[in-house]
Amino acid sequence: MNYLAHAYLSFDLPEIAVGNLISDFVKGKQKDSYPPKIRQGIMLHRAIDGFTDAHPVTRKAKSYFREDYGLYSGPLTDIIYDHFLANDPVIFPPGEVGSSLKTFARKTYEQVGEYEALLPERFARMFHYMRREDWLAHYGHKELIFSSFEGLARRAKYMPGAEAAKRLFEAHYADLEACYLEFFPELKDFALRTLGQLQM
Repeated sequence: MNYLAHAYLSFDLPEIAVGNLISDFVKGKQKDSYPPKIRQGIMLHRAIDGFTDAHPVTRKAKSYFREDYGLYSGPLTDIIYDHFLANDPVIFPPGEVGSSLKTFARKTYEQVGEYEALLPERFARMFHYMRREDWLAHYGHKELIFSSFEGLARRAKYMPGAEAAKRLFEAHYADLEACYLEFFPELKDFALRTLGQLQM
C-alpha cells in the first residue's frame, strides 16, 4: 500500500524500484523469473514489510485503528506513513529544484516505465493510473489519503467502511506523525543495510 516509501527506499536504483513496487503482485517463486536486480527489489520490499510490521512503533500506530479495523489497521498505517513521508521537509524539501516530491515522482514513473514489458499485468494496469493521476506526489494531500482508505475498503471483503478511518486519522494526526518521525529513520537504515546484503 505504501508505494511512495517503497519507491524512496529503492535509493534511485531503477531495477530495485521496479522490484520494490511490483513485489505485492509477484507470488512465491514467480520472483525467480525476473532479472537479478529486480529480484533484489522484490526481496527488499518483503524485508521492508517484515521490519515495518514487527516494529513496536508501527504496532503503536496500528493501535489507533485496531478496535475498528483489526488486521486492516496495518494497511491503513502503511498509507498514513506515505502521507507523512510526502510531507517530510528533510526528505522532500519544498521548493528545492531536483529534490522535490514532484521531481522524485516523475523520475520514478520514468524509471518504472522503462521496464513496462516486465510488469505483472495487474500492476501494469494500476501503474497506468498511478502515473496519470500522480499518486506518489499527491500522497501529501489528505484527500488522496482518504481516497486510498476508501479504495482499500472497496477491495477488502471484510473491512468496514472508511469513515471511521478518516475520523481516527484526524483525531490522532499528531500521534501518528510522531510515530512516523521515530520509525522512518530506522526503516531507512534497515533498508540500506538489507540492500547492501542482497547485492553481495
